[in-house]
Amino acid sequence: SVLALNGKIRVVGEKMFASNGKKVDFASALKSCEEVGGTLATPMNEGENKAVMDIVKHYNQYAYLGIKEGETAGQFKYLNGTPLNYTKWHQYEPNGKGKEKCVEMYTDGTWNDEQCNKDRLTICEL
Repeated sequence: SVLALNGKIRVVGEKMFASNGKKVDFASALKSCEEVGGTLATPMNEGENKAVMDIVKHYNQYAYLGIKEGETAGQFKYLNGTPLNYTKWHQYEPNGKGKEKCVEMYTDGTWNDEQCNKDRLTICEL
C-alpha cells in the first residue's frame, strides 16, 4: 500500500491518523490519502489536533490539513465544503487574504494558511 505505515500512527475516537513521512505538495498529499481510502488529516477537536501534532512533532515537519479557503478570502472550509467547527490558528493567522488557499500545521499544533505548492508532510485520516 502507498502508506507503508512505518511512520507514526495515532488513533483518536473513530479516527486514525497516519503518515508515510513523505513531503509533497497539497494535491499530491491529498491524492495519496485518497488512494488508501482516506483524506488529509482534518482535526475537528482538541484531541484530534493533538494527535496530528504528535505526528508533526515526530517528523519535525509542517503538515497540510484537509482544509481549504473557500470563495471568500479568509473563510476556510473542510474539503467537503462545510464550514470549520474547530480552529487552532496561530496568532495573526490566517493572513493570506486569498493568496494562501491551503492550511498547514506547525510543530506546536497551531495552524497557518499557506500556498498549496509547498512540500509538506503527508498525514492521512482513515
